Amino acid sequence: MDVSLATLLLSAASGVVVGLFLAVFGGGGSVLAAPLLIYVVGIRDPHVAIGTSAAGVALNALAGLSGHARAGRVKWPCAALFAVAGITGSIAGSTLAKMVDGDSLLLFFALAMALIALSMLRPAKSEGDPAVRLDRALTLKLAPMGLAAGFAAGFFGIGGGFLIVPGLMAATGMTLAHAQASSLLSVAVFGSATSANYAVSGLVNWPVVAALTVGGAAGTLIGLPIARRLGERAALGRRLFAGLILIVAAWVAANASGLV
Repeated sequence: MDVSLATLLLSAASGVVVGLFLAVFGGGGSVLAAPLLIYVVGIRDPHVAIGTSAAGVALNALAGLSGHARAGRVKWPCAALFAVAGITGSIAGSTLAKMVDGDSLLLFFALAMALIALSMLRPAKSEGDPAVRLDRALTLKLAPMGLAAGFAAGFFGIGGGFLIVPGLMAATGMTLAHAQASSLLSVAVFGSATSANYAVSGLVNWPVVAALTVGGAAGTLIGLPIARRLGERAALGRRLFAGLILIVAAWVAANASGLV
């Protein structure tokens, strides 16, 4: 798929924005990828934008996962079960999404953005059991949650971290830090399954994925020092970012509805 230099540069710049917000505010930043691809980069087909952004999100999640793994924060048995259980859901969700027309899909996507923003406004509880271990009882809780989260991630073409993190905490009682680290495996798996499903139908622009990923890495490097400096103001920044997502969600919904 041939793309212009301008398209690649705009894709890289969009990746910088996504990586920056992800590094500074955590979950929710990747939801901006598809709107940026549509309204800034100029990808006209919402399905291509969502399929392409899903691939970029998966690659960025893998990069983040490696760092958390080296720090020993990933609860691998729980993370793996959640991810494996959600693969079928993500394929089913993305298959259904491909059958929905572009404008309707964008309306659903705007709804997902609004839900993500609202979840960011909810105070996060960090306490939990740092020594949690997978057993039969946890398996029975994790598997259906993984399936549901995978379906949502596949249908909306998002990482799904806003569902995965609370799902892991609710099912296992693990700490917020462990849940955030462990969720990245599911984000990578769900994004890979979703983008692969879209790719089968020719709905992924791979040069744009590469540019988005490179830009995302640069944005992460820029954002990490900012995140460390925010300190006590991080909560305020997160609320402001949630407000930005709500505004973008309204813009996407208005465009999809033909109001602007």
